[in-house]
Formats: sequence, C-alpha cells, structure tokens
Amino acid sequence: MKQYFSSLKHDLPASIIVFLVAVPLCLGIALASGAPLFSGIIAGIVGGIVVGAASGSQLGVSGPAAGLAVIVLTSIQELGAFEIFLLAVVIGGVFQMLLGFAQAGIIGYYFPSSVIKGMLAGIGIIIFLKQIPHAFGYDKDYEGSLSFAQPDGHNTLSELYYMFEAISPGAVLISFLSILILILWEQPFMKKQRVFQLLQGPLVVVALGVMLNLILSSTGLALRGEQVVAIPVAESLSGFFDQFTFPDFSQLANPQVYVVGLTIAVVASLETLLCLEATDKLDPMKRVTPANRELKAQGLGNMLSGLIGGLPVTQVIVRSSTNIQSGGKTKMSAIMHGIILLLCVMAIPKILNLIPLASLAAILFLVGYKLAKPILFKEMYRLGWSSFVPFMVTILGIVFTDLLMGIGMGLVVAIFYILYNNYNKPFHFEKEKMIGSDGSIRIALAEDVTFLNKANIQRALNAIPPNRDLIIDASKSVNIDVDVLEIINDFRESAAQKNINIQMIERRFEEQTRKPVAQFEDAFAEQPAFSTN
Repeated sequence: MKQYFSSLKHDLPASIIVFLVAVPLCLGIALASGAPLFSGIIAGIVGGIVVGAASGSQLGVSGPAAGLAVIVLTSIQELGAFEIFLLAVVIGGVFQMLLGFAQAGIIGYYFPSSVIKGMLAGIGIIIFLKQIPHAFGYDKDYEGSLSFAQPDGHNTLSELYYMFEAISPGAVLISFLSILILILWEQPFMKKQRVFQLLQGPLVVVALGVMLNLILSSTGLALRGEQVVAIPVAESLSGFFDQFTFPDFSQLANPQVYVVGLTIAVVASLETLLCLEATDKLDPMKRVTPANRELKAQGLGNMLSGLIGGLPVTQVIVRSSTNIQSGGKTKMSAIMHGIILLLCVMAIPKILNLIPLASLAAILFLVGYKLAKPILFKEMYRLGWSSFVPFMVTILGIVFTDLLMGIGMGLVVAIFYILYNNYNKPFHFEKEKMIGSDGSIRIALAEDVTFLNKANIQRALNAIPPNRDLIIDASKSVNIDVDVLEIINDFRESAAQKNINIQMIERRFEEQTRKPVAQFEDAFAEQPAFSTN
C-alpha cells in the first residue's frame, strides 16, 4: 500500500488526464450503444474504482468499450428493455468470474508479439484519424469509435471528406492552439522545468479550451452543443441517484438473457486479455499482470455495473495508454480517475459540459501518435517478414474493419508463418554437408515433426542415392507424427531395392519420456532390415 501513495505525485496528474479523456468516451460509447448516457458514466466509475482496486494491473484502466457497442445495441433491442439487458451484464460478470477461476487468462499469452504491437499501432492510427473531424468541429461520429464503418453510413476515411462541409472556426482555433501547447510541452527544454513537470500539458489544454469556449460564446465563433461534453445534469442529489437503473430479475428464467451474458463475457474477456498484454508491453517497468486475477476483477466490475445501471466494462487501451503517457506509475491513477469521475458528475457537471471536444481531440492526437510512432514500423521491419507482415495485417485490419477483426486477421497470418516455418524446418539435411567420412548420409529430425512436414521429408528421402548408409537421427525429437513414420516405413521397404541400409538413432530418456522411441519401435517392428544404434 505504501508504494501506491508514494507515487501520488505521478498518479494524481495522470488520473486527472485519464478522467478528462474518459468522460467523452464513456458518453460516446453509451450513445452508440443505444443506452442511457449515464450508463456509460456508471461503467467508467465502476471500471476505475472497483476494477482498478481488484485488478493486478498497475497501469490498466477499465471502462465501457467501443468493441461492445454493437453487441449492446442489438442485445437491448432483442431483449426488449434496458433493464433486462442489465441482468445479462450481471450474468456476464458471473461468467467472467468463472473464467478467471478456470485459469482461462492463459489465452492472452497465445497472441504473438507482432500482433499485439500491430494492435497498438492500429489503434493509434485509428484514434488519430477519428479525431481529425472532431478537431474541425464535425462531430457526427461518436467519441470512442474504433470501427471503420460508422452508424451514420460513412466510414473513417469518408468522414474526412464530409467534415469540410461543416468546419467550425471556433473548434479549429481551439484545436490549433491546443496542439501548439502539447507540442511545446513535449520539448526537452520544457520537460527540464519542474513547474512544467507538475503541470501537465493536457490539463493546460483543457483549461484553455474551457476559457476559449466561454470567450467565444458571445461571438460568431461560438461552439454548438454537440461540440462540447454533454453529461446529464441532475438538479439535486436525489435527482442524481434517480439516474441509476436496476436489473429486471423477473427475467432470470429467460434463456436469451444467458446467451447475451455469455456473449458479453467472452468478448469482454478477449478484449481485456488483449489490452492487458498491450498495456504490459507499454509499461516502462515491464511488470506482468496476472491474467486470471484480471478476469476475476472484470467479472466483479461487470456484476456491479449491471446491478446499478452501467454498461459492460473491459480494460481499454485508449485510457490505459493515456495513463502511461501521462506518467501514471501504479493502480492508484486508475482508481483516482474513477473517484474524480464520480465526484465531478455529482458536483460540477455543468462545468464539465464546457469542455470542447476539440481540446480532447488534440490530447488524443498525441496519444495516437505515440502509439504509432514511425520508429515502431522500422523496428518491426528489421525483425523480418514473419514479424512485419502480421504486424501490418493487424494494423490494416483494425483501420479498415474493427479491433477484434483486425486482431483475428493478424493472428491468422502469424499462424500461417508459424506453419510455414514448421513446414520448412522439420529436419536438417544438406546432402553435401551430411555425408560422413564413411560415405553415410545423416538426416537429423527436428524436435516436433508433424504431418505438415511430410512432403519435405519425402523429397529428402527420394534424394538419397543408391548403395549408401542412411542415418535417421531422432535423438532430439519429442514428437513425431504417425504420418511421418509411415513415410519412413514405406521408404524402408523401397530402400532395399536401392541397397540403402537405414540406421536409427533414438531419443534416450527415462521410460516416461520415451514416446518418440516407442513410436519408432512400433513403426519398424518386425523389420529386420532396419537397425538401431
């Protein structure tokens, strides 16, 4: 606990910036989900305070996720009422808890590094592209959107064209000045000054945006209602609590509720595990988050969020990366961002509603750029095609489809390269280099030889010249597919006609680890022409 409070000088400024970014994202995702706007705020509060406290992630931030917006929208329509959907969220949380206890968090470790880095870069690019219209005052697409196709029928690229039909000079002015401030704050000479280390650039940008909004309100450059944050305002404390909604428990016998709950649990868990891996890679201290504990924390968060009227929560990379870039050190930044969100929507919602979206767009420009720096592309290119191609496919998939689809595409390509490399490296055999002093030829099998290697092994065996001794070295093989054994056995029968004598070097292990040896013994039983060494 002491370590958390000792880092407050870093965590508090970071939590404020994360809070400022989270507010429009929570509202935008709720709007896109067809849910009450306040349900997004509830999810943000629960994701910060509850999940932040229960999670083992030091830098991850949870809240409503854009990847679930379509699922939420269709589920509310199919179930017929938001209250019934809330019951599904609670049940989804229970399923997530069970996944955590079942040790399902290990799934996250099966995603290649190239795909995770592609996910970060892809999200960075999509954030950057999505914020350009907001910077120009064109706010048709909701904040937090990560999908190429948009609810208004446009897409990420076509939106860049349509925004020129509705440029707002006031929003452009605020964006321009905000970007200048953020660039200035990133300069080395500014970072050396202690006052500028404590006073974060994004905070200055938001304060400037509010001031300019008030100044421009009496001029022809005034911002419109959709160009600022729009938190529901309660006139009293009782009115604030009236915005909470409770699940309809009378629908517990409805099987469709459980189907929706399971869908939420699976998708939310997958997004969480992906973001968890990405956040750990961004962590300057390279801490590793316990994945199963994270699933339990997310399950707890979803149960509570559903019980009080909130959207489903997941760990989200936009807020997590903002937290890291803003200097957050421990989980206190995530917890405090939730506390600040709760206190501000209770006490000063009207002040929050003065924040221009153009100011927040400038902040997210910086977040997006840092996630997709050009140097990252150069580093991945140096690693070779097997890393660079899945990396680029993931990026293009995310930009032109959505998050999960893009990751799926990158994963398929990464698996293809694994299979391709496995296909090409089942054994070591170069006829010129594998001929011993006695004229024998040696084929050294790899650790794992599968049916994918049949063709290459068959070609190698066919290339053995007559009147030679062939040594098949399986001393390093842990598993050899039965299909490969059949090929070798078939070759043994034809080898006699070429006067090829086959010798086998088996793997020498204790009895319990002698599976490959047993495979060869069974395959070549009662074959007197085959000798072992």
